[in-house]
Amino acid sequence: MNINSKSRTSLPLAGSRRAFLSDMGMGFTGLALGAMLQRDGVIRAAGFQTTGAATELDYLRPKAKNVIWIFLVGGMSQMESFDPKPALNKYAGMSVDETPLKSILDSPYLKKNLREFVPGLHHSHPKLFPMQIGHQRRGSSGLDISDWWSHLGGVIDDVALVRSMWTTDNNHGAQLQFHTGRHALEGQFPTIGSWVHYGLGSLNDDLPSFCVIGTPIADCCGGLGAHGANYLGPEHAGIQLNVDPNSPLPFASPGSEVYREEQQSEFELLGRLNRLSAVEYPDDSSLTARIKSYELAFRMQSTLPNVINFAAETAEIQEMYGLTQDPTRTFGQQCLVARRLVESGVRFVQLFHGSNGGAGAWDAHSGLKSNHSTLCAQVDQPVAALLKDLKQRGLLDETLVVIGTEFGRTPGFQNSDGRDHHPYGFSVALAGGGVKGGIAHGATDEIGFHAVEHRHYVTDLHATVLHQLGLDSRRLEIPGRKRLDLDHGTPIHAIL
Repeated sequence: MNINSKSRTSLPLAGSRRAFLSDMGMGFTGLALGAMLQRDGVIRAAGFQTTGAATELDYLRPKAKNVIWIFLVGGMSQMESFDPKPALNKYAGMSVDETPLKSILDSPYLKKNLREFVPGLHHSHPKLFPMQIGHQRRGSSGLDISDWWSHLGGVIDDVALVRSMWTTDNNHGAQLQFHTGRHALEGQFPTIGSWVHYGLGSLNDDLPSFCVIGTPIADCCGGLGAHGANYLGPEHAGIQLNVDPNSPLPFASPGSEVYREEQQSEFELLGRLNRLSAVEYPDDSSLTARIKSYELAFRMQSTLPNVINFAAETAEIQEMYGLTQDPTRTFGQQCLVARRLVESGVRFVQLFHGSNGGAGAWDAHSGLKSNHSTLCAQVDQPVAALLKDLKQRGLLDETLVVIGTEFGRTPGFQNSDGRDHHPYGFSVALAGGGVKGGIAHGATDEIGFHAVEHRHYVTDLHATVLHQLGLDSRRLEIPGRKRLDLDHGTPIHAIL
């Protein structure tokens, strides 16, 4: 056969091959992780060479190597979790302006930092709703947290609570904002996990550097953008995993009808074809990335099932995470796999809890007591077990654990027994990775309405994570992609 015959194609041979390689390779582009390319200088050269920052990434001494980022979808109440407010019980049923605290509703923060997605949809609800659960001081530090978080209370001396977070979106686009730092009306931007991946790459050659566990947020609230990389490129986006050793990586398995040897031969053929093209186009970094993506995808198929295999853990560990009981089994498995992933060198693990195809399970507009008691019972024990397990294995010092939610809930009633969205003041928790334990930083007012002391926009949390990893977001800027000061945030040094 004369492959140069014009009867076969009107395109030059090189052009045909390039098109073929592109068509065949782009399906795996999302797996072309900076994890592997950092060693070859492919991604890092593209990202930093023009700014001169490539040799400056180690200017900070990192305190952490890994991050486990736990996100509770829908908006957990700060009063019934990490920031109890006894004044709500004292003034229950009264309107705020009937109490000595009426100046709270005159605060400039009420409108100054609010950017409504749907104007007038959510209100401040001035009639005060009492706390729906008890609370007590726990640990030698005496931090006051809700009884729905009693297991976390058992390790509270390893935890830092930040009680003064705020954001600008009072609808569930705040889920996207929590991860990118930008209001949903502005579109999608790189997420905190993708910046970590971009800045540091991987600690191993056989696993993704940025993994996502649990059901991601719904399309209404940002969808895949909550673990996406946007202009950084798909190679820096989170890779979604199933907590199932038989099928840990969706869409990557060749299927039961294809033998591993057969698939390996296919990859080898594609690799040879790609390398033939690479000889002609040695400066094509995307082609090099594609070659690496096939190699990584093949290796992940054999590596991931072993990492995801929580059945290999002792009965004691499985019981500690709650794998032996229904309420905690699912999230316990996910937390245990998160530990196994960071132990295996995965840089950033993002866990979602409460995704339900809509606003999220934590969105308690009514029935807050039933809602939060059920959901806290699902996550409290596994989260506490994760911290204990990391600590006993010597991993907590180098693993930063973050527990967050997109906003809080109103101090006032919504309906008869719920709370509305509340972006003005809410809480997050951090542990490990160089974070001080047993401290509370920042404060809301007496009823938990406004963050009033040491206020922190959500990108301050991002800056804190990057700082502990030895990164400064200002040195990660991309030419032609100017970021605002608000995008960068400021590390919360008081908890470090």
